[in-house]
Amino acid sequence: MERTGCVIAGGGPAGIMLGLLLARAGVQVTVLEKHGDFLRDFRGDTVHPTTLDLLDELGLGDEFAKLPARVLNQVQLPVRNGLQTLVSLRNLPGKHKYIAMVPQWDLLNLLARAAQREPNFRLRMNTEAVGLILGEGAVRGCVYRTSEGERGEIHAELTVACDGRNSVLRAEANLPVREWSTPMDAWWFRLPRTEIDPAGAIPVATARRVAVLLDRGDYWQCASIIAKGSDAVARQGPVAEVVRPLAEAVPWLRDRVDVLTEWDQVQLLNVRLDRLRRWYSEGFLCLGDAAHAMSPVAGVGINLAIQDAVAAARTLAPPLLSGRVRLRDLARVQRRRTFPTAVTQGIQRLVHARVIGPALSGRLDIANADRAPLTVRVFARIPYVRGIPPYLIARGIRPEHAPGFARRI
Repeated sequence: MERTGCVIAGGGPAGIMLGLLLARAGVQVTVLEKHGDFLRDFRGDTVHPTTLDLLDELGLGDEFAKLPARVLNQVQLPVRNGLQTLVSLRNLPGKHKYIAMVPQWDLLNLLARAAQREPNFRLRMNTEAVGLILGEGAVRGCVYRTSEGERGEIHAELTVACDGRNSVLRAEANLPVREWSTPMDAWWFRLPRTEIDPAGAIPVATARRVAVLLDRGDYWQCASIIAKGSDAVARQGPVAEVVRPLAEAVPWLRDRVDVLTEWDQVQLLNVRLDRLRRWYSEGFLCLGDAAHAMSPVAGVGINLAIQDAVAAARTLAPPLLSGRVRLRDLARVQRRRTFPTAVTQGIQRLVHARVIGPALSGRLDIANADRAPLTVRVFARIPYVRGIPPYLIARGIRPEHAPGFARRI
């Protein structure tokens, strides 16, 4: 019978980060990742300043700096007369005054290499957590299945679900959840970028279409917001209609209307917004999207997941080392992370209601207005107030720092 101190389902940012931190504390950790590598087209490639600070504290900042990255330090809003700066990150406190756009597989490989240097860490690829092991009213580990179909069990003092919003383990644990309706789904696709295009992040809000263009150097990573449930009908029409409304708002895309030639180039994200009322049960904990599915608004999901992992490692390393994790230890993790999660989701719900919903219904058309909305202009003119949006986007609420046992400075 295989045993470990902590088994983590999911080798995403939260899972690998938690495994690294716990291993540096001396905890025996096994991370299960169902894929054979990290070379996949992830939707989220944003690395926020709080995560950059954390990498520095872990002694990984120099290695991260060698990765191919694009710096995002401003958000510009297209209006009829051109581009207006919506958010600038250049005056943020701290060393990192930008969001790094890095392929997520590069970040995961970096974290995995660092973790595998720890003798207590084990990463099992091609191995998916498919069920919980229950005993005496508690979770005692998980059942796994390999890509070859082999099944097995890993028993552990603590089982952590970091396997995303469609978590199998979360569903089996049957924890109570609160959900909010969302007005949209999202299409993800790429468009070529030229050197004469603007840089940074470009949100576009026209009548019945909202999108965000993220500068990735030689291409734009595009998230186009569509009305909830409208994807199937839209796919019966020409794929060029994905880009055409954007090109009407940002003229420098007009020569790329026909770049998308088939619907397979457009991925659908079913947008969900929910949060577990209780993130844990005896011997079991959910983190990241498994605990709180986030909207793509502001691209903060990865950052929140990593912050969850840091708080969990700091709180749970001592009881794991002693061999006894109690419910009150797991409750402390949720108490620590509920406030920043709830505030962030509240902001996302506000954006859904005040920007995305009205735009999708045709009641808001910023791109064809003469200037930015009044709220944006007021924020931009008040010195202290204008620093709030960039801080919330880039650093978030209650940022976490590496625990002492994991630092390598």
